[in-house]
Amino acid sequence: QVQLVDTGGGLVQVGGSLRLSCAASGRTFSIYTMGWFRQAPGKDREFVATISPRGITTYYADSVKGRFTISRDNAKNTLYLQMNSLKPEDTAVYYCAARESGLTSRQENEYRYWGQGTQVTVSS
Repeated sequence: QVQLVDTGGGLVQVGGSLRLSCAASGRTFSIYTMGWFRQAPGKDREFVATISPRGITTYYADSVKGRFTISRDNAKNTLYLQMNSLKPEDTAVYYCAARESGLTSRQENEYRYWGQGTQVTVSS
């Protein structure tokens, strides 16, 4: 199994940027498809982005496409989410997740391991 720790959240103004990190430990990080999800107050958790084990394939939710970039450094066992041009509607708790498959997925229930979440708040 793999353990995940999300960091990098905070308070930022509209139009600002943040970079989230997800540090993995345990089993070999490079075998996992990784994803970022988020949950806003009063809403269900939703897909943000996913990346294949070697970082070749990425997919994004339409709401973040062109503003967010998912990446990974397998040598450092770390997943990233660079968030630019932040909007108030990006305010949420962000979670990284790991899937025991080489195939990317937007489905929350296909990810077995989860970080504890990190709060992102975008103020207007």
